[in-house]
Amino acid sequence: MRYISTRGGAPAVGFADALLAGLAPDGGLYVPETWPELSAERIRTFANRHYTEVAAEVVGCFAGADLDPEETAADCRAAYRRFAHSAITPLRQLDFRLWLLELFHGPTLAFKDVAMQLLARLYDRVLVDRGRRLTIVCATSGDTGGAAVEAFRGSSNVDLVVLFPEGRISEVQRRFMTAAPEANVRCVAIEGTFDDCQAIVKALFADQVFARDVDLSGVNSINWARIVAQSVYYFTAAAALGAPDRKVCFAVPTGNFGDAYAGYVANRMGLPIECILVATNANDILTRAISRGRYSRGEVVATQSPAMDIQVASNFERLYFEAVGRDAVETARAFAAFNTTGSLDLPTQARAGISALFVAEASSEADTQIAMADSFTWDGELIDPHTAVALYAARFNPYPLEGPMVVLSTAHPAKFPEAVEAATGRRPALPERVGDLYARPERITRLPADIEAVKAFVRAAR
Repeated sequence: MRYISTRGGAPAVGFADALLAGLAPDGGLYVPETWPELSAERIRTFANRHYTEVAAEVVGCFAGADLDPEETAADCRAAYRRFAHSAITPLRQLDFRLWLLELFHGPTLAFKDVAMQLLARLYDRVLVDRGRRLTIVCATSGDTGGAAVEAFRGSSNVDLVVLFPEGRISEVQRRFMTAAPEANVRCVAIEGTFDDCQAIVKALFADQVFARDVDLSGVNSINWARIVAQSVYYFTAAAALGAPDRKVCFAVPTGNFGDAYAGYVANRMGLPIECILVATNANDILTRAISRGRYSRGEVVATQSPAMDIQVASNFERLYFEAVGRDAVETARAFAAFNTTGSLDLPTQARAGISALFVAEASSEADTQIAMADSFTWDGELIDPHTAVALYAARFNPYPLEGPMVVLSTAHPAKFPEAVEAATGRRPALPERVGDLYARPERITRLPADIEAVKAFVRAAR
């Protein structure tokens, strides 16, 4: 398997190089040169296999000769050993056609653990083989940072620096990052928004001298291996509900578009998906792009679902690349213009391609509270506000869908106790396995949203 940049200005690389690089050197995102396909017969078998086996098979489709199949299977077993549910990502039925896919049984109570725990093991295996030590700089709107810290803490092959927007994430999200005592982990509160953090990370990659000096890598959802790991639970959920003989719909709470794009990946590999419902909060750049054809950046609005408070969805570039017929020249032009003007009108061809699979709905703050309250009242389920955004969209969407609807439940409600309590009157407790989180001491560095200040910090952290 080879990987090419969406902008066409970088040489093709293998899976291991795409894994370690994160972002392509021309500023584009890596995608497979050709799409691997799984037959209906193989997908059908996933219903009767353990999650770790399915993960090893899906990852192996993209790794090619770069990873040994037996070692990948061992890494998958090790990655999910700490999950609190034996099914890893269990389904919970709400009504005759609506299901919750619980993705929060990992060590930091969020869906990011599903990919990050595996990613860390793949990194370690490749880095040991190559005798390298990397610097990972990660921008987070809340959950990615905690998952990255938990996955890479104590690694002898990785120095990790996490950037998060000060005051714009929940206390539980923050503590999952800042309470790690290991010397290879450093957490930085940036005076700004998540988009500021993400722009800094992209600028660090764009400075090729700096990136080479610190051996820079990234584990945000720009990293192709994370997308692959997240595509696995689309296969297992759909197979459990009758795929490939029955099409399934997915409602995905979306900020940076990585989780929704992972569904697209599963679909391209052969999984029959009726639709992917992209659910956003008031930061609705993706809803406007999919529904109206204009991808236009706005001001970031702080909401009760902060991991989705994003106005630049990095993975949308991957979808755009596919929607314009893999035209790298057009993709490079379009996103260079977007970076300058803050807006991009989707060509007719691209709109048609995207709407063949994706629909989108935005939920207000009131809608989100209604969904949390209704879930508790009707279903007896406490859900976090991100899941609530998707559940509201799923329950009240106007689209005539036939298959079962799976709502991706992306975080444990205890990560957002104030929001859940305000909506339901019930304050969710942390699971016992992380019950001491509030007692752990924190380590935080505060910096302005300044690229040079972050560069100096990263250099000093090595």
